[in-house]
Amino acid sequence: MTDHELAAALAQGAGRVLLAERDRGDTADLRARGDRVAQAYLARELTRARPHDAVLSEEAADDGARLSADRVWVVDPLDGTREYAERHDDGSWRDDWAVHVALWQRGRGLVAGAVALPGRGTVLRTDARVERPARRPGPLRLAVSRSRPPALVDALATLADVELVPMGSAGVKVASVVTGRTDAYVHAGGQYEWDSAAPVAVATAAGLHCSRVDGAALEYNRRSPWLPDLLVCEPERADELLGLVARAQALVAPDAPPTREDDAP
Repeated sequence: MTDHELAAALAQGAGRVLLAERDRGDTADLRARGDRVAQAYLARELTRARPHDAVLSEEAADDGARLSADRVWVVDPLDGTREYAERHDDGSWRDDWAVHVALWQRGRGLVAGAVALPGRGTVLRTDARVERPARRPGPLRLAVSRSRPPALVDALATLADVELVPMGSAGVKVASVVTGRTDAYVHAGGQYEWDSAAPVAVATAAGLHCSRVDGAALEYNRRSPWLPDLLVCEPERADELLGLVARAQALVAPDAPPTREDDAP
């Protein structure tokens, strides 16, 4: 099994485990249960399939061994914990949550990855490029937090014709750009490497621009996994958006508190 295939199989498998766990009962500890079972599945399967690789996971202690490793799997067993455990008003489960699995390799960066959207029965992967539909006329569609859009996004909306498209997890937001539902995802309110590694791997494989909001390259497997901001968009719109972001940042109060993703504590 190639690394691309393994990433997709792991993300899909963890998604099945999460759906089964949710079917066991909608209890107050569903979020914690979901995190726990997905982490256990990924840890077990990675140990079996790639026993010599290191792992950086949101749901496991970081012992620092990854810093000297040549191959590191960066995973978020459940991205969008809040959405995973919530229902719509009609009683149906939310589906805007994801599983992230990415592989970082020394000297090459992100080399494989997959984002599973289990509630939608979809897996986006680095070895299966998604053809985006032609850009439609109208406002710039920005994927944003459904409940707490960052101050930066609010500032962007004052500078350009923007349509805010609310949704859950970071993986779902990047997936919306990959599939063409939105035009861009801009986030400057705080993330970790596991929040963006797999989505960035998939978006890059799809030919999209991925960078920090100041245009700097995204770097993974650093000593601190804090990677606070992200821009994903079509490459031909990158310069326009980077310019808009720079102008918007000048409008945001320097002491404004950061806004985390929906599933942040």
